[in-house]
Amino acid sequence: MITKEGTGEIIEKKSRFIGNAFYVGNTSDAEKKIAEISKKYWDARHNCYAYVIGEKGENSRFSDNGEPSGTAGKPILEVINGRGITNVLVIVTRYFGGVLLGTGGLVRAYTQAAQACIDNSEIGQLAYAQKMTVIVSYNLINNIQYYLSQNGINIQDSRYGAEAEFDICVKDTEADNIKTGLTQKCEGRLKIIPIDVGYYVL
Repeated sequence: MITKEGTGEIIEKKSRFIGNAFYVGNTSDAEKKIAEISKKYWDARHNCYAYVIGEKGENSRFSDNGEPSGTAGKPILEVINGRGITNVLVIVTRYFGGVLLGTGGLVRAYTQAAQACIDNSEIGQLAYAQKMTVIVSYNLINNIQYYLSQNGINIQDSRYGAEAEFDICVKDTEADNIKTGLTQKCEGRLKIIPIDVGYYVL
């Protein structure tokens, strides 16, 4: 899923293609965003899009928005599916440059614009996870940071007062092992305070 929206732009034979990638939670979010972008780029020739929604990508839709059938929306959708991401909407806006691109040229341009905006996005995994705060003395900060780095766990927030505090999220199925590993790494000299359990971007 998209955790930070991205934009990408390409020029093909004087036509300008502007790609925008967004996170969308449901079809209503997608339709609102499509309307918003269509209003923003009201003077563009086309606002073509594709979206994929659902844990298994079960809900998808695309639109050529006036381009020849199969030359815009479907290539955008194929880029999304190729990246294996869901709950994402990609809209590619075209300002016509006066030169016809042909079917192959359109497919290539819309594909490249979709790839560009996704490349400029940040993508994360939504998982059922435990959020917790790890509290340690300053002389154990390196131990904590090294352990988290080795296990691919990002520090979501950090605070430095009398002790160092790190907020982390770990998959629910791995939480017990991570807690045990942290405790061993710090020889028991830490506190782990649970915050919440739910769906988080990891």
